[in-house]
Amino acid sequence: MTAQPADAEPADLAAADDPAHLAADATIDHHHPAIRGLAAGLRGASEEETARALYLYVRDEVAHSYDVDRWSAAVRASDVLAAGDAVCHGKAHLLVALLRAEGIPAGLCYQRLEVLHGLAAYRLPGQPEWVRIDPRGNRPGLDAQFAATPAEERLAYPDVPLEPGVHAAVPPVLAAGLARGVPGVASFEYIPTAL
Repeated sequence: MTAQPADAEPADLAAADDPAHLAADATIDHHHPAIRGLAAGLRGASEEETARALYLYVRDEVAHSYDVDRWSAAVRASDVLAAGDAVCHGKAHLLVALLRAEGIPAGLCYQRLEVLHGLAAYRLPGQPEWVRIDPRGNRPGLDAQFAATPAEERLAYPDVPLEPGVHAAVPPVLAAGLARGVPGVASFEYIPTAL
């Protein structure tokens, strides 16, 4: 599913997107007890505070495999949480699961680097616009930050255009590639270059 046109009414956006962008599946398994428990433990006083806390947790507490040279190949949100590391896609899956566990519509977005880079988008209930947030993890030269509005977006790769759409589920070509990841093997070769 993709984002609605900019001229769509907020009610139309909620009716069209929220069920799919709140759903659980085999990858975004937000009904898993560990996901539910973590989300509840990080819940803030508002949806925005909750989204910020969940984002910061995934960005800062779950390692990016490349940065720590620990390659879990975890893809399912609950597996990423258990492993404590993943590539960008696994981190995005975990963030989306945590947001959905708290009733915040969330989806997956992509940028085309050498391979597809995965990030997340969320929409506060009642708001018409998706806000993209990149939980990849910061290091020298990469400085992603939480954003509450599209104008505030600060992604890890700000100069790389976004692929169109906010996907409710992992696109099939990407899911097939991610399934070829091997724990303990340092590689991005299994990640496709395009959707």
